[in-house]
Amino acid sequence: MDQLIADGIDGSPDVATAKAKVRQARAAYASAGGGLYPSVNGTVKFERSDRNSKDASNSLSAGLSPTWDLDLFGANGRGVEAAYYATESAHEQLRAALVILIGEIATNYVQLRGIQAQIAIAERNVASQRRTVALTRAQLEAGNISQVDLLSAETQVATTEATTPELQINYAGKLNKLSTLTGRSSIALASILDNRRALPAAPRKITAGLPASLLLSRPDIRAAERYYAKATATIGQRQAALYPSISLTGNINTGGANFGDLAKLSTIGWSFGPSLQIPIFHGGKLLADVDAARAERDVAFITYRSKVLAALSEVENASVAFNQNRLRIVQLQKIVGNSRKINELTLEQFKSGSKNFLDVLTAQRELLNQENTLAQARTDIIVDYVSLQKTLGGGWNGRIDVDRPEVVDLNTGPHLVRLSPPGRLKRQQ
Repeated sequence: MDQLIADGIDGSPDVATAKAKVRQARAAYASAGGGLYPSVNGTVKFERSDRNSKDASNSLSAGLSPTWDLDLFGANGRGVEAAYYATESAHEQLRAALVILIGEIATNYVQLRGIQAQIAIAERNVASQRRTVALTRAQLEAGNISQVDLLSAETQVATTEATTPELQINYAGKLNKLSTLTGRSSIALASILDNRRALPAAPRKITAGLPASLLLSRPDIRAAERYYAKATATIGQRQAALYPSISLTGNINTGGANFGDLAKLSTIGWSFGPSLQIPIFHGGKLLADVDAARAERDVAFITYRSKVLAALSEVENASVAFNQNRLRIVQLQKIVGNSRKINELTLEQFKSGSKNFLDVLTAQRELLNQENTLAQARTDIIVDYVSLQKTLGGGWNGRIDVDRPEVVDLNTGPHLVRLSPPGRLKRQQ
């Protein structure tokens, strides 16, 4: 199962999407952080002018234009804070996608092994019932029973054999589901999973996390909490836009007719000074932006609270299901043990003539039903355990590479473009 999980992580579209969103959030965080520092732009200009055919001149100029937003009211700082929380939320969403994926792979794997166990039960009972058919035929030849008993025995075998195709259909469905989750072909998986193995053992006792630890372990809850923090920081960013902004701007420039003139002190000029920008009238846009940010904060909080309540309910339901199924299995094991003894004793009594053949058929049917019920219960309790681990946020504690992009751009440099006849832009190769 570990290899299936590894294959699923590598090939899952949901995980790949979550990783791309992490890269997107990181880039947005880096972009927001750049607003806290000065920016510098450079210009180089060349002109050639000709007023008449005999007098042409060249003009060269170059300059640097630094600008620094002082961020007195924290607009940029709150933007960086919001981007940071968005990055953390994206990381938690990736972990949540991993937990869901691992849970689905584990669930389908367990259910597949459970179907294999039921197929083995059917095959074992068919073999036992065929021996009964042989015994019945011998009894018929001896004149101890009627033809009806032999036909009933053969019908019992056919009925049990008829359950196998349906089980094989369910098995193929689980195999194809695992193929979808792992990105591997069903043929390749069949070569591995067709070798039957026993169901994984379920723990005898589980301890569900307390609400406090639940909040710390569920990635979907942590993602919602981080998004709530991001929405709160966005309010401060929008409020800062209501106040004046001050920036320091400057310019250093030089010019001349030749390149050598650009380095002369006489051609170098500079300017420096503060710039104050005051929002006076924007038609209510800035206040509306604040209201929208507050509404987004409310939505984020409601989502966070809803996820917490849902998580507590999911943990309780999964815990109850696991514990009750554990008690059920104890009773089913007793029932199966008794059914096997009844089947053996009934067959011996039939041989001795103290039981009729109907009792034998009834005992065999009851044994088959109870063994299938026990096999299904053993499958269910492991599925319950997987569900419980999912609700507690378990399933993934490792590291995952989020830096590798899904699409690699080979031509990353600037390219000239030219207009094609229909007017569409084409890249100049």
